[in-house]
Amino acid sequence: MGVIAGALPFITDHFVLTSRLQEWVVSSMMLGAAIGALFNGWLSFRLGRKYSLMAGAILFVLGSIGSAFATSVEMLIAARVVLGIAVGIASYTAPLYLSEMASENVRGKMISMYQLMVTLGIVLAFLSDTAFSYSGNWRAMLGVLALPAVLLIILVVFLPNSPRWLAEKGRHIEAEEVLRMLRDTSEKAREELNEIRESLKLKQGGWALFKINRNVRRAVFLGMLLQAMQQFTGMNIIMYYAPRIFKMAGFTTTEQQMIATLVVGLTFMFATFIAVFTVDKAGRKPALKIGFSVMALGTLVLGYCLMQFDNGTASSGLSWLSVGMTMMCIAGYAMSAAPVVWILCSEIQPLKCRD
Repeated sequence: MGVIAGALPFITDHFVLTSRLQEWVVSSMMLGAAIGALFNGWLSFRLGRKYSLMAGAILFVLGSIGSAFATSVEMLIAARVVLGIAVGIASYTAPLYLSEMASENVRGKMISMYQLMVTLGIVLAFLSDTAFSYSGNWRAMLGVLALPAVLLIILVVFLPNSPRWLAEKGRHIEAEEVLRMLRDTSEKAREELNEIRESLKLKQGGWALFKINRNVRRAVFLGMLLQAMQQFTGMNIIMYYAPRIFKMAGFTTTEQQMIATLVVGLTFMFATFIAVFTVDKAGRKPALKIGFSVMALGTLVLGYCLMQFDNGTASSGLSWLSVGMTMMCIAGYAMSAAPVVWILCSEIQPLKCRD
C-alpha cells in the first residue's frame, strides 16, 4: 500500500501513463486481493494457517521482483495483481492465525498488534520512498518489498501450526503441545483443547446452513457490511494517493510531498499503537461510532480545502490544514475501523460455519 504512493509519480513519467493507466497500476493490486480472498478459506483449511502465510510471502517476493523489473505497464500491472493475491492471502490468514493462537483475554490486543505491524510496514515504505525519491529510482522502491517477504518466509518456518487446525486434522497431541507453549499451565492447555474439540463437533454447515439459518445470514452480511464500510471510509485512497493530494494542496516539490506523506504514515502508526491498548477497554461499537465521526469531519474539511485550491482562492494556511485533516482522518481510522472491523469479523461468525 505505502510504496506505490511514492513510486507512482516516477512510474507515470517513465511509462508516460494516462490517468486511467495510473488507476490501473494502483487498483490492480486490489483486483489481485479479491482473487486471493476467493481461495483463502480453501488454502488455510488444506495447508494450514502457517503454510498459507508462507505461500503469501512467496507471492510477495515474486510480485515485488516482477514489479521492479517490469519493462511495460502491462507487466507492471500483472506483477501487482500477484502482489494483490499475496495481500488477499495475508489479510485473511494472519488475523485468523493470531485469533487462534491468542488467549481470549488478549485476542483483541493481538489483532490490533497485527494492524500496528501493517502501519509500521507502511511507514517503512514511506521512508524508503522518501530516500529513493531524490534519485527517482522507482524500481528500487518496488523491489525493496522483497526483503521483508524473504524474512517472513524464514521466520514462518519456526512458527507452530494453529492448535485449532491441528485438532481439526485429528492431530490432538501436537495441538496440546502447541497450547502448552502458549498458555500458563498444562491444565489451561488441556481445557482449551477440549473446548476446541467440542467446537469442532459442530458440523460445518457452509452454504446449506447459510440458507436455512437466519442468524448465520445476519452474521455473514454484517461482516460483509463492516468490511465494505471500512473501504468506503476512503482511507486506502488517501494512502495510495497521498503525494498527489499534497501536491493539490500546494506542496510543489516531490520532497515536500513525500515528507508530508511520511508524517501521515507516522500518525497512522502512533494512532494504531494507542489503539492496541484501548481496543479491549473502549468497546467495539463506541470505537466505531467515534472513529467514523472523526473520519467524516476530517474528509469533509479536507475536501473543502482542496476545492479552494482548485478554485485558486486558497492560502498557504490551507496547505497545512489539509495535512492536519489528513492526519485526523488517518488517526480516526487507525483507532477504529482499521483494527475493530477485523476483531468483530472474527468474533461474530458462528463456530459451525467459519470454515
